Amino acid sequence: MFAAHHAPWLYTVMRMVFGVMFVTYGLRKLGLLDQPVVPLLSLMGAAAVIETVAGTLIAIGFITRPAALVASGEMAVAYFYSHQARALLPVQNDGVPAVLFCFAFLYIAARGPGLFSVETLNARGVSQKAAGSQG
Repeated sequence: MFAAHHAPWLYTVMRMVFGVMFVTYGLRKLGLLDQPVVPLLSLMGAAAVIETVAGTLIAIGFITRPAALVASGEMAVAYFYSHQARALLPVQNDGVPAVLFCFAFLYIAARGPGLFSVETLNARGVSQKAAGSQG
């Protein structure tokens, strides 16, 4: 009962947390946390931009589905490009975060922004304006 009643809000919190965590990976690559800056015109630089931009969009719930799809694809590429060659299992090749992000973002791409998002708030505002103009 509790889970079913709160599932939409818990999903929204999940989307926000995964988005913010993804942003931190991008900021780290951009040198804004504890790591040296990666060259922007490199694969790691492209990853930094995707992680920062897509993570922000996912966290706020704006253009959520495309951003999550791009983020999921980036994580799939990152896993096979950077982790898979090291060992067979994600726990052995330090690929667990990439796998978890990949599938979480795939789910977000399928489900959409959820309750509290820029998209949802914008849709409510548009429908309220439309209802007000009809009356």
